Amino acid sequence: MLRTQKLGEADRIVTLLCRQNGRVRAVAKGVRRTKSRFGARLEPFTHVDLMIHPGRSLDVITQAEAIRAYGPPLAADYPKYTAGAAMLETAERLTPVEKEPAIRQFLLLIGGLRALGEAAEPAPASSLDPDAPAATHPSAAIGRDHRLVLDAYFLRSLAVAGYAPSLGECARCGNADRRLTAFAIGSGGMVCESCRPPGAASPSPQTITLMRALLRGDWDDAMRSERRHRVECSGLVAAYLQWHLEHSIRSLRHVERA
Repeated sequence: MLRTQKLGEADRIVTLLCRQNGRVRAVAKGVRRTKSRFGARLEPFTHVDLMIHPGRSLDVITQAEAIRAYGPPLAADYPKYTAGAAMLETAERLTPVEKEPAIRQFLLLIGGLRALGEAAEPAPASSLDPDAPAATHPSAAIGRDHRLVLDAYFLRSLAVAGYAPSLGECARCGNADRRLTAFAIGSGGMVCESCRPPGAASPSPQTITLMRALLRGDWDDAMRSERRHRVECSGLVAAYLQWHLEHSIRSLRHVERA
């Protein structure tokens, strides 16, 4: 469940990210009544099994069974909750076409929400979704730093969408032998001195090392990073994400203050 909005006196429009059908909007009739059969199951952060009947303009939800509710553990921790909200908003922005399959985005979101909600120890391999490639999971380092988990989710979801930042070669000239001195958001990542545009950032090498670790899922390296490099990485990733989305992620404003 990505988000909900009221419709009439008792109904609700629900935006979903489905395993097979991508982003879907559907109506849950009467769900806001106190006697609704499945009102509590149709809330953001909930993984549900739905039966949906095709409608004229919007599909109609006729049955809902909860698989796992990620909301309760996040609601008890404000920084994690705001990070989760940013994940939901990003997942919706990265699936702009309704009912277009987006299984890797679905698996990334499930893995990211699980990572935010679970304990501080790394999750065992058996707890990961068996259908998901290891490279799609931002959940190898569970709960230790909500911003690291969020940044890993951002980077991998961007990569799935075709917007992975270039970190090992110049994003402009493609030369991998030149020293990369700047991060240029509009150019697509790290650039050499010859290709550096005005206004490009100059991150520390350790920050780019952290970004590479998050992108490839190397949590041992990521967890050894210093706080100042994590802060710099978060700023670059957030700016890069919002530039490619051509839209700000409203939830990120609350994450920054957490």
